[in-house]
Amino acid sequence: MKDMTLIDAVNNALFDAMAEDKNVVLLGEDIGVNGGVFRATEGLQAEFGRERVIDTPLAESLICGMAIGLAAQGMKPVVEIQFMGFIYAAFDQFLCHAGRMRNRTRGRLTCPMVLRAPYGGGIHAPEHHSESTEAIFAHLPGIRVVIPSSPGRAYGLLLAAIRDPDPVVFLEPKRIYRLQTESVDNNGQALPLDVCFILREGSDVTLISWGAMLYETLQAADQLAERNISAEVIDLASIKPIDKTTILSSIAKTGRCVIVSEAVRSGGVASEIAAIIAEEGLMTLLAPIIRVSGYDTIMPLAKMEKYYMPSVAQIITAVNKVMEF
Repeated sequence: MKDMTLIDAVNNALFDAMAEDKNVVLLGEDIGVNGGVFRATEGLQAEFGRERVIDTPLAESLICGMAIGLAAQGMKPVVEIQFMGFIYAAFDQFLCHAGRMRNRTRGRLTCPMVLRAPYGGGIHAPEHHSESTEAIFAHLPGIRVVIPSSPGRAYGLLLAAIRDPDPVVFLEPKRIYRLQTESVDNNGQALPLDVCFILREGSDVTLISWGAMLYETLQAADQLAERNISAEVIDLASIKPIDKTTILSSIAKTGRCVIVSEAVRSGGVASEIAAIIAEEGLMTLLAPIIRVSGYDTIMPLAKMEKYYMPSVAQIITAVNKVMEF
């Protein structure tokens, strides 16, 4: 067991995966000598060499395309994109090739690659560095999208993503890279993909979130408990595919749901969760579903960022509204 931040957990998972399997290679801008912009890969090139931890040109499309070729020939590339705002140059490669490799070859080839990227707001980054556009990738067939919310889940889910035979987008909420420390058993054990994690049992309302917003969601649940409102908190973790069974079971118990996301409101993952509940769990609802989200605007620069991000107070206000029914 080690005390780790989320960025430590990512580093440890990469180390353990590379030690376990010689086919795991890392590619990205400045990930070797410098250890990455957030130091997620620090020390790995010194340990495993330049042939397995590869500093690439500043060319995201090239990086992703090269990883797809490696994956199709039996390697397990893990690509780092410095910020999610730079990931769109690789989108064509991921959509047209990585996601379709198994389908277009009728199972003859797979694409066991991971596309890692720091994402989300909260660190006062410059323009194009603070987006939460996970829904874009969740819309693509053939691709998993995973977002950890704690050091322990970052470690276990990244190991699972690297071992998966198909492509995984692994988005790391940079606001909580070093926000909290957790004791993590870095024993090489992966956590399951495609499932939610119930972080807190409750009976009055279900709070669903993922990534960095779990930090505020859990704080809200603590404050609600002081007022005798029992909130069940679910970490979505795998946003593609969504674990409908866990969500619907929780809604059947509580009858109320608040979904918390820092992404823009329209067309987001929160909307998909609400649709699932409306289609398959409507008769168990006691109140309308409420989304607490970012706004349908560009993420503002540093001075206005805190007004864009959902707050504990907004979550509590939403819960108070559903509790009126």
